[in-house]
Amino acid sequence: MLLLENEMAHSIHANVTASVTELKRNPMGTMAAGNGAAVAILNRNEPAFYCVPAGEYEAMLNLIEDAELNAIADARTRSPEIAVSLDDL
Repeated sequence: MLLLENEMAHSIHANVTASVTELKRNPMGTMAAGNGAAVAILNRNEPAFYCVPAGEYEAMLNLIEDAELNAIADARTRSPEIAVSLDDL
């Protein structure tokens, strides 16, 4: 790949792309083209942002929350055990 001085290579993390102009012209049609997955929106042939359907966004948030909870659980498994009795509580 030949890159000009000010040009950068970009990874696009979506199977479908659309221009900002296409998104403005038909936002729901642009999202529908992604078939339930994210659509990369390009500005001057560079990825500007991703349009993510609500269901996919919720799934991403759930994965992030699960990862955070796993990190807390992992940290707690390395903490020392403290013996207590029910009477002490």
